[in-house]
Amino acid sequence: MRKISAFAGLILLTSLVMLSCQKSKTDATSANDISAETIAKIQALGFSTDQVAKVSNGYRVEGDIVLTNELLNKGESSSKDLRIAATEQYRTTNLVNGLPRTVKILVSNLGTAYVQGTDLAISRYNALGLRMTFQRITSGTPDITIIGFNQGPSGGYITLGSSGFPTSSGNPYNEIQMNTNAQAYGSNPDVNYVGSVIQHELGHCIGFRHTDYMDRSYSCGGRRVNEEKPKSGLGAILIPGTPSGPDAESWMLACSNGGNRTFNANDVIALNYLYK
Repeated sequence: MRKISAFAGLILLTSLVMLSCQKSKTDATSANDISAETIAKIQALGFSTDQVAKVSNGYRVEGDIVLTNELLNKGESSSKDLRIAATEQYRTTNLVNGLPRTVKILVSNLGTAYVQGTDLAISRYNALGLRMTFQRITSGTPDITIIGFNQGPSGGYITLGSSGFPTSSGNPYNEIQMNTNAQAYGSNPDVNYVGSVIQHELGHCIGFRHTDYMDRSYSCGGRRVNEEKPKSGLGAILIPGTPSGPDAESWMLACSNGGNRTFNANDVIALNYLYK
């Protein structure tokens, strides 16, 4: 996620500071530095090619989504469920399998607010009674590790967190990165705020795309970014029962409201459809 500075916020929004699931320019790689083949693959998966960042295991796009090399090299899907998006909830082709299942989460070398934020996110998922539950562990082998990085703002933006999508073998994405820089969450991070970001990143880890992936200007403001690629191998698969119109305050909107955000009624429908 990426937070807009006060100055930039005044330019974009006069009364509301928005928080975007996008990366800071300090870790962005110019598209000119990435091969045309890679850019084409990212575009074919239905993701924005603006400010693509090379990371250790693939490429970071849309600010908080890591496309692993495995996903990037996946071929087109023949699924008839793939379609051009409106603003319903959408999932990737890969989901977490082996249900019922407990996904173990380890918070590594992060402060109290991040630990409590993780517990808050876990409690919100577990309260839904899904066949997939989450458990924070302090030792042993985790399914997901939450780690920190420290990166200040650049160009009016600052990275808040990132994660990726499930593997083809049916395991959740194994890492969430959270920014420990004071300008990300402040010197005394709000647990509800941190927990809401972790809750969002966990959504990616278990297979959810941004609710407004087809037009992130809905939650982020600014220009329309069209990412519709219904034939991508990664998948933008409609979750039945979710709305066809704008879905305010979904936990998977591309941009945060800057504070406490949890599941709305349609999010619960989507989670129940996939994991209950």
